[in-house]
Amino acid sequence: MIRAVALEYSGQGIRVNNINPGIIDTPMARGSVADSAAFAPFIAHTPAGRLGESEDIGDVALWLATDEARFITGQSLLVDGGYTIAGM
Repeated sequence: MIRAVALEYSGQGIRVNNINPGIIDTPMARGSVADSAAFAPFIAHTPAGRLGESEDIGDVALWLATDEARFITGQSLLVDGGYTIAGM
């Protein structure tokens, strides 16, 4: 869908991208588990060695909105500390 929308709007100077976050340490995430230890397996298999923070996602979103990313469109960016490439 991201690619289709990007194709449709690129000619109008509109960039369309997607951010795929990993597990982000938020009150909602903390409230969804009974024990913080439930996050330990995710942290252990994440090369970055931690859960993501809301700033990790916000910084990527901000960067995508700058002219530095002006030639990026139709992309899905994984922001998961390497969890996906670690094969989990």
